[in-house]
Amino acid sequence: MKYGRIEHGIFISRPNRFIAYVDINGKTETVHVKNTGRCKELLLPGVKVILERSDNPARKTAYDLIAVYKKKLGLVNIDSQAPNKVVYEWLSGDRSILGHPDYIKPEYTIGNSRIDFYCEKDDRKILIEVKGCTLEINGMGYFPDAPTVRGVKHLNELAMLSKEGYECYIAFVIQMNGIKEVKPNIDTHREFGEALDKAVKAGVKVLYLQCDVKEDELNII
Repeated sequence: MKYGRIEHGIFISRPNRFIAYVDINGKTETVHVKNTGRCKELLLPGVKVILERSDNPARKTAYDLIAVYKKKLGLVNIDSQAPNKVVYEWLSGDRSILGHPDYIKPEYTIGNSRIDFYCEKDDRKILIEVKGCTLEINGMGYFPDAPTVRGVKHLNELAMLSKEGYECYIAFVIQMNGIKEVKPNIDTHREFGEALDKAVKAGVKVLYLQCDVKEDELNII
């Protein structure tokens, strides 16, 4: 996926989950943060950040903060909408686990559940839940960076649906270069790690989707 008009800035502070103050060419701008997670190990005063300028003149904020440079790691894409977009592109091509699916349905409702993707390939009925990973510790990816009741619910749903005969996956989109695997962050949310273990035992498969991260682009490799 490609971004449009890219700008560079220096992060100043984040007064709440939705906005941040960024120095852009010597002027302090209020920008929208495209990630409501904590990102506390990334959004540090003085770090270099990447922004996308909006084409909508009616917006309250002219910029979206989409990526940040982390010391000793490099560029980290923190756009929480990006993982589903790149997975859709990946599924639509010929490099995914499905080859080229016969059918792809995003935001698929099944029973009381809503799963990110439902796909069909020949006689396979496939469900994929997507999680974006932006937390790195000592060269390893971790998820989540904050407690996620919703994430535990998704894992429990996938475990149940796997037992019902669906081919189920949880796909971690690694929004950093060079990180190959994601572990459950049990120090932050032990219940997520426990739910992941139960889901795997129920037949849910785990995908670690490495990405090529650039200032204006994100692609699964």
